[in-house]
Order: sequence, then C-alpha cells, then structure tokens
Amino acid sequence: MERQKQDNPQKDESRFTLSTCDRRERVWRRRGERYAACNIIQHDRFGGGSVMVWGGISLEGRTDLHVIANGTLTAVRYQDEILRAIVRPYAGAVSPGFLLVQDNAWPHVARVCRQFLDEEGIDAIDWPSRSPDLNTIDHLWDVMYRCIRCRQVPPQTVQELTDALIQVWEEIPQDTIRRLIRSMPRHCRDILYYIEYS
Repeated sequence: MERQKQDNPQKDESRFTLSTCDRRERVWRRRGERYAACNIIQHDRFGGGSVMVWGGISLEGRTDLHVIANGTLTAVRYQDEILRAIVRPYAGAVSPGFLLVQDNAWPHVARVCRQFLDEEGIDAIDWPSRSPDLNTIDHLWDVMYRCIRCRQVPPQTVQELTDALIQVWEEIPQDTIRRLIRSMPRHCRDILYYIEYS
C-alpha cells in the first residue's frame, strides 16, 4: 500500500460557511407561545455567505490554499485553475514518483481532466466509489473548521472567513499532515476488514 520514496499528495476542496445553521431550531415552549419573540430566531436565508477552497498536502509540504471564486468548480475550471496552475508545478517539484490522490467528484473524473493528467504524465490513484475516510485531507478540513469556530471573534464576512482559512491552513503543523497521511494504510485495512466481514 505504501511505496518507498514516494510522496502521495492528497487533493480536495471544501466549502466553509459563515452560518452554522442546519435550518432546524429546537425550542421548548409552552402551549400558545409558538410566535413569542423569545422563540423566534432570524436567519439569513442564504447562510451569510460561503467560501470554497482547494488544497493539496503531501508528506513534505502543501500547496497554497486556493480560493475558488464564485464557488462553483466545473471540470474546465478544475483543469485550468488547479491541475494546470497548481498540481502540474507541484508534481514537478515533489518527486518523479508523484501520485495524485483525489476523490471521484465530477470535476476530478471528467474526461477533460483525465485527459490532461494523461498528457502531463501525472498518475492518479484509482479511487473506489463510496470510500469513506480514505481521503486524509478531509480530516484537515475538520481541523480548520474547528479552528475557525473556536476563535474568540468568529469571521463575520466572506473576506474575514477567507483570510481566516488561509491563516489557519498555513499554521497547520507539517507533523499533523504527516500523521494523517501515514494513517492511510490503517484506514484502508479497516475498510477492507469491514467489507470482508459485513
């Protein structure tokens, strides 16, 4: 499962929102108090805004955090903004044994992106469908989410959220990233065990 002297970068994107509302409010109220002011909470219909980011990690480093403007990542944008602008130079700088790890999100597996990777000689791992817990960068997104929410003054605007995400990304210790990547063989064994015995 693990190759010698090979750096297997994990790549993925995630969306962070200003609002933590799940659109469900739990309220204990007495009969007849349904519309009492103490039982009504006002929400921004669109959640106050969000930021979609993309990042890549490897045993020895990480890419800069890329903010995906306008929040929609198409296959063409993924090819141009991420594969061409970030992955190709990173692959060249990391090692000749570069192996790209990404999930099966539509932009990642679109023909235009697969063709680009083939033409550039960038190998990508075959990603099994419905494979929870295999992309270790998802754990970093959770770390970042907790760091942002634990701030004494949480971000109030999209720009503040963007700045906070970039800062938190840069402050994550490389040892944390290494531990997550090195845990991947164990996660694979656990999933294979679960599949075999379920």
